Amino acid sequence: MRIISGELKGRRVLGGKLYNARPTTDFARESLFNILNNYYFFEKVRVLDLFSGTGSISFEFASRGCPNIELVENDKKNYGMIINTVKNLNFNRIRTIKGDAFKYIETCISGYDIIFADPPYDLKGIEVLPDKVFERNLLAEDGVFILEHSKAYHFQAHPKFSEERKYGAVHFSLFRN
Repeated sequence: MRIISGELKGRRVLGGKLYNARPTTDFARESLFNILNNYYFFEKVRVLDLFSGTGSISFEFASRGCPNIELVENDKKNYGMIINTVKNLNFNRIRTIKGDAFKYIETCISGYDIIFADPPYDLKGIEVLPDKVFERNLLAEDGVFILEHSKAYHFQAHPKFSEERKYGAVHFSLFRN
């Protein structure tokens, strides 16, 4: 796994079999950040990365100068690898939280410009994630909630749905206030 852009562009971080996760592909990550780059100055956004897995999305935001990133990961092995990578890359702007993303959403009182969620594709409850985020009013007025999912899910009928992007087996549904 490598960082696509920013101050650490091209830097390889641990990945592969060391993680119990399916990392977002480089192609999909690069495409997503090309979209976000048109809407946000990364140096001014607050980000929440749910179901962080490998941490690749948070590392991309940090490399691009994002000042405030919170990531939530429940898997002990993944969390330990993320902590090591955060220390090794000196990403002091990333706040790591070990815990269940659904429970975190229920107790979170912060607001975010960008919320990214990449749950395991077979996880129960994926379909209610947009509702949970908007019920808790976690998204800033001009913010975006991005849900990575498989082709098995369709969110076009959701009232906050904005668009869907497909990159091979990776689907991003974007939701806005």
